[in-house]
Amino acid sequence: MSAGTFTPRPGAAPVSRMIVAQTALETRMLLRNGEQLLLTVIIPALLLTLFSAVDIVDTGAGKSVDFLAPGILALAVMSTAFTGQAIATGFDRRYGVLKRLGASPLPRWALMTSKTLSVLVTEVLQVALLTVIALALGWSPQGNPLSVAALLLLGTAAFSGLGLLMAGTLRAEATLAAANLVFLLLLVGGGVIVPLEKFPGAVQSALGLLPISALSDGLREVLRNGTALPWGDAAVLAVWAVLGLGAAAKFFRWE
Repeated sequence: MSAGTFTPRPGAAPVSRMIVAQTALETRMLLRNGEQLLLTVIIPALLLTLFSAVDIVDTGAGKSVDFLAPGILALAVMSTAFTGQAIATGFDRRYGVLKRLGASPLPRWALMTSKTLSVLVTEVLQVALLTVIALALGWSPQGNPLSVAALLLLGTAAFSGLGLLMAGTLRAEATLAAANLVFLLLLVGGGVIVPLEKFPGAVQSALGLLPISALSDGLREVLRNGTALPWGDAAVLAVWAVLGLGAAAKFFRWE
């Protein structure tokens, strides 16, 4: 046995390894949380199944599932990147978890990167599950998968910024109430289940500028109509992403 085999080597692990470990931890915590699973998996799956099987809302010509599936995918992104992340981060901040992690060798930017990667992992699982359900209901998707991926990433960035902004500026209880309220309001008025054309003209124009509406309509253009990439919707999402992430970076309070 050579000398120095058991010589201690104190020091922080590489940042990349810390990010991977923190991402795995954040993902496990999310998947073990029953309330978060209800919000991110069960509710979107139930809405897709119910409104596709029962003719409750007039979704226009064609099969209901062809209209609903893109909107439910957008809802899944919002539920994870905005609602779920805002609530979880808000309570982490309240209980001092963020403060303690901020004092650890893990840089703060790496912590936020881990949270974002955890959101992306969860979204991959959501999209896979909802796609299987939609296909079983008779969904016939069109378009380029790369365009779908681009829209989902832009939507994730937009909703993540808004979720972190809310979690970093409001009390945890206020974040819990506000995030759930926004989720319900955008579910109804964001073109997820009810077409925007059903709303009055002035209201329709305003709703069309919301990130959930841009993501729903953009995914629908690609997956239903085979559009290459709806640049208007992508631009709306990009603006929300820049504004949300910029405001979160400036105003986020760690304590």
